[in-house]
Amino acid sequence: MSALVEVRNLKKYFETPRGMLHAVDDVSFSIEKGKTLGIVGESGCGKSTLGRVMIHLLDSTGGSIYFEGEDITNPGRRKLRRLREDMQIIFQDPYSSLNPRMTVEQTIMEPLVISGRYSKKERQREAERLMAMVGIDQRLRLSYPHELDGGRRQRVGIARALALNPKFIFCDEPVSALDVSISAQVLNLLQDLQDQCGLTYMFVTHDLSVVRHISDDICVMYLGQIVEASPTKELFRQPLHPYTQALISAVPVPDIHRKKQRIILEGEITSPINPKPGCRFAARCRYAREECQQPQALEEVLPGHRVACCRVREVNAL
Repeated sequence: MSALVEVRNLKKYFETPRGMLHAVDDVSFSIEKGKTLGIVGESGCGKSTLGRVMIHLLDSTGGSIYFEGEDITNPGRRKLRRLREDMQIIFQDPYSSLNPRMTVEQTIMEPLVISGRYSKKERQREAERLMAMVGIDQRLRLSYPHELDGGRRQRVGIARALALNPKFIFCDEPVSALDVSISAQVLNLLQDLQDQCGLTYMFVTHDLSVVRHISDDICVMYLGQIVEASPTKELFRQPLHPYTQALISAVPVPDIHRKKQRIILEGEITSPINPKPGCRFAARCRYAREECQQPQALEEVLPGHRVACCRVREVNAL
């Protein structure tokens, strides 16, 4: 399969009074058509910023973005308008992402109105179709966001994202604000829609249980950089980077008879403002040594399994 979306050495820096904040720093990966790439990491590691740069809600500082083999790093106004249809986003908070003065029907029809390609009757038909597709009852079409629960609000957001038949959807922690049972329903809905419409997802979350359920491949981010990338089953079977091992050790296991050793991270978190060139996890790593002060490239140590850690590379080379 060919890659639908690819980023090469992507960077996004923000200027602050103390210096340049490296929110996304030299990130590279690709997502195949019809697949889901999960991006995991602690809050503040740059997951959401990465996605917003990819769909041009934020401008990049450096690097390249490719969509269907075409360089879209700096699109013109006309190309950006087309990309807005092909690349969509589902926001984290289903309440603040909806206009409180617009009904469900108006919200779903808004992209259709902006496109200018649909008549009023066509827009209404499409809104009805999309509501049925995401599981919203037609009786709620004139309801406002404050009259809906969190799950229905997020379904409205999903329907809006699907309105112009996109090829790629950036899911920015779409279930983190929902109850567990509702979260499971929304995840199943996203998977069903992917099968029906051939969608490609980038799914950002800090919940490893969620990303394990929905993703084909996973990238683990730490302070703006990818430290490990692997197929999902391989990552959970054999996590290699010390940070990934600590994350997975914190996932609850629903078995009281199974003892799990928790890895507790200690030490200071490295500042993302003007960071030194070495490994950014070294200050919290139990295996840290002098070589960790050198830049750590993301290299393949097992088939399809890439890690940015000099110790892991040495151990796997033996």
